[in-house]
Amino acid sequence: MSRSRPILVATDVDGTLIGSDDLVPAANLAVVEDLVADGATFVLATGRPPRWLAQVVDQLPVAPLAVCANGAVIMDTGSGEFLETSLLDPDTLAAIDDVLRERLPGSGIAAERLGADAADADFVASPDYEHAWIHPAHLEVGHAEVLSEPVLKLLARVPGMPSAEMLAALRGEVDHLADVTYSTTNGLIEFAARGVTKASGLSRIAASTAAATATPSADVPVTVAFGDMPNDLEMLRWADHGVAMGNAIPAVHAAADEVTLTNDEAGLAHVLRRWWV
Repeated sequence: MSRSRPILVATDVDGTLIGSDDLVPAANLAVVEDLVADGATFVLATGRPPRWLAQVVDQLPVAPLAVCANGAVIMDTGSGEFLETSLLDPDTLAAIDDVLRERLPGSGIAAERLGADAADADFVASPDYEHAWIHPAHLEVGHAEVLSEPVLKLLARVPGMPSAEMLAALRGEVDHLADVTYSTTNGLIEFAARGVTKASGLSRIAASTAAATATPSADVPVTVAFGDMPNDLEMLRWADHGVAMGNAIPAVHAAADEVTLTNDEAGLAHVLRRWWV
């Protein structure tokens, strides 16, 4: 592959790669096919758990590596194999829960547990947890049971309370325990093991590619990343060129090197066609 083009392209899924109809726009499909044929590495970097990826990967011309659950899993989407995982342990979960009970009383909790592969995983939730999206049924368990096993990520939900306000209410009291972020503004925050983000997962992938030794230039970045929500911020800052979608929230626009068109307008392809014409 010519170094006149990026070596690694990473993209968020919801609000970024796919449109509001949950489909990958034709322009995005075409440019992904071109960059992969050219030898570039294409990576999905998403807050979605592994079990939610098939509906996206099945649309793509390639089954790429994926950084799932905000960095807690690096997955081969072709085989379903988990290449690396990072879990929150029960003691840490209990400490986070103590802060939630004090700062966000009445919040429902849920957890993504690690299965053997993408087809084998449990999403468990307390009786008072309400999904932020229309979503398949979860396994309802007691509050304490949610915290009883290691998990990929813990979710806290307060319907009607903006996610940013939930995060602010914690006052940084979980920062020594976990990384906390959100991928929707609709009353949901997510906790991962300390230091685990989309950026940490991408760093591991990049280290095994030509991107590890390539030197970025003003005209041709080695790594390019696309996102729209706060759980993309570390990834956009990590990339040589971070791109915010036109539909991204203001904080993401402010952190990015560039703002492109919206996800429904195939903003990803709009940028990548700069190199893959």
